[in-house]
Amino acid sequence: MTLEELNRASTADAVAYLEGVYEHSPWIAEQAMGQRPFGSLAALKLALVQALDAGGLEAKRALICAHPELAGKAMVSQSLTAESTNEQQKAGLTHCTPEEFAHIQALNKAYNDRFGFPFILAVRGPRGEGLTKAQIIAAFERRLKGHPEYELAECIRNIHRIAEIRLNDKFSNDIRTGEMLWDWHEDLAQHSDDGYAQRGELTVTYLTPAHQRVAASLRARMLACGFDSAEIDAVGNVVGIYKADAAQPAPKTLLTGSHYDTVRNGGKYDGRLGIFTPMACVKALRDAGKRLPFNFEVVGFAEEEGQRYKATFLGSGALVGQFDPQWLDQADADGITMRAAMQAAGLSIDAIPTLRRNPADYLGFIEIHIEQGPVLNELNLPLGVVTSINGSARYQAEIMGMASHAGTTPMDRRSDAVAGFAELAVYLEKRAQSDRDSVATVGMLNVPSGSINVVPGRCQFSLDMRAPTDVQRDALVDDVLRELSDICVRRGLHHTLVETVRASAAPSDPAMQAGWEAAVKATGLPVFKLPSGAGHDAMKLHEVMPQAMLFVRGENGGISHNPLESTTADDMQLGFAAMLHFLNHFQP
Repeated sequence: MTLEELNRASTADAVAYLEGVYEHSPWIAEQAMGQRPFGSLAALKLALVQALDAGGLEAKRALICAHPELAGKAMVSQSLTAESTNEQQKAGLTHCTPEEFAHIQALNKAYNDRFGFPFILAVRGPRGEGLTKAQIIAAFERRLKGHPEYELAECIRNIHRIAEIRLNDKFSNDIRTGEMLWDWHEDLAQHSDDGYAQRGELTVTYLTPAHQRVAASLRARMLACGFDSAEIDAVGNVVGIYKADAAQPAPKTLLTGSHYDTVRNGGKYDGRLGIFTPMACVKALRDAGKRLPFNFEVVGFAEEEGQRYKATFLGSGALVGQFDPQWLDQADADGITMRAAMQAAGLSIDAIPTLRRNPADYLGFIEIHIEQGPVLNELNLPLGVVTSINGSARYQAEIMGMASHAGTTPMDRRSDAVAGFAELAVYLEKRAQSDRDSVATVGMLNVPSGSINVVPGRCQFSLDMRAPTDVQRDALVDDVLRELSDICVRRGLHHTLVETVRASAAPSDPAMQAGWEAAVKATGLPVFKLPSGAGHDAMKLHEVMPQAMLFVRGENGGISHNPLESTTADDMQLGFAAMLHFLNHFQP
C-alpha cells in the first residue's frame, strides 16, 4: 500500500498490512487507525507511538516480552518472525562465533534476571543498515547497568525505532538525504586530534591539524553542494554563500550555521548537524535549479566549546565584533599561544576586525541543533521548536569553617564546611525544581587537604544556574546566594563568592519561531516547544539580529558531549525537510 491507500483502506485491511510492524501486537495498529487520515509517514509513526502510550504500562511490558532475545532460542530454532530474522541477519547475529554466541546468551540471562524482560535494541541502528556485533555487545553491557525504569523506557524507544525502520521498508520511505547527512557526519568524524584519534575518540580543538582538516573538508563539500563561494575566514570559520535570485534587487542575507569544534572525547553531531543540514538544503535547491529571494550564508564556526583556549564562542563572536585581542596571548597546555596557532594556520590576524557583520544587511540567524537533552527522546518526538536559550550565571565559591579532629569534636561544636555546603546543595535542587525550566548544578566540588578523620574546614565548589528569562534567572540566583549567606551565619561559617559568567537569555524571534513551527507542522508532526538549557552560537548572533532554533532528537537518552551522542537518519531527514520548508516560505 501507499500511505494514501492505507488511509482509504478498511480498518481490517490496514491492520493486516501493518502486521509485523509491532511484534505480535496488531492492537497497536488497530488503535492508531482511528487517527486517519495520515498526512505523512511521520504522522503514522507518531499515531502508533501514541496508541501504545494509551495502552499503559502493562501493555508496554507485554510488548517488550513479545520480542525475541537477540541471538536467542527463537533464532536457533528458526521461529523468529520474518522481520526479526531480517534484522538479526543484517546485524550478523545469525553468524556469531561460538564465543560471541555464549557471551550474548550470558548477557541475555543477566539482563532478564535483573529487569524481568528481554533486552531490546534496534539492531539496524541509526542509519538502518545494521549495527556491528561489537556495537551490539557494547550496548548490552552498558545498559545492563541501567536503572529499571529507564531500561523499560529505553526498550520501548528501541521498539519504536524498530517499527520506524519496518514502516520505511513497507512504504519505501525516501530518507536518502538523512542517510547522506549521516554519512557526512561519519566522514567528518575521521578527523580527530592527535592522541585521541589513536584511542578512537573524537576531539577537534581550535586550529589543531585535525581542526584544519575539518575546515578544508567542509569548504570542499560546500562547493560540491553548489555554494557560489566558500572560504575560510581570518579566525577559521568556514563561510559558504548561496546567492539570491539575480532578479531580486538589493537582497539581504539569512544567516545560519553552527560550530565544528568538539569537546574532548565528544559526539559527532553537536554543532555539525547545524552546518550539514543547511548544506543539504543548498544542494537540494541547486539540484532543483532554484534560488531564494535572499542570500543564504552558512557558517561553520571554528570555535564554540573553549577547549584549547579560554575563548568560548570565538567563531560567532568575531561576526558580532567581540573578538578580544587579549585572547591572542593565551597559551594552550603545550605553551602555544593563540597568536602562534593562528599564524601557523595561515590566518590573517589583522583581518579579524573586518569579519564583523552589519546587522542591517541581515534578515536574522537560524540554527538547527541536536537537542543535547532527554526531553524529545522521552516524548518520542523527532523535532522541537526552541522558545529561548536560557540565561545563565556561574560562580566559584568557597565555604570556610574550622578543621578539627573528627573523633573528639562534639557534633554541636563543629564548624563543618561540607555540612554547610550539603545544606546549600539540597536547597539548590529544591529551588530550581520550583521554577518551570530552571536548572541549577554543582559541577565541581573539592575539600582541600581533606582527610577521613578531620572535620572539613574548607569546601570549594561551583554554581551554575540557568533559566529561560533573565528575570527568572536573577530570582533564582538571588534566592540561592541569600540561602548561602543564611546557612553560613547560622552555622558560624564564612564564604567567598566570585561570579565568572553572566549570559543573558536569548528568546526566539516570534516571526522566525513561527516559521519553524509551520515547518514542523508541514512534516506531519505536532509542534512541541521547549527552551534550550545549553548555550549555542545563536546566543551570540542574538545580540545583533533576530534568531530562532530547531532541535532534533538525540538517541541514547539524548546524551551529548559524549561518544554515545547520536541521532537517526530518519530524524535528520525530518530536520532537513523542516529547514528546507523554512527557507522556501521565509519572507524577507
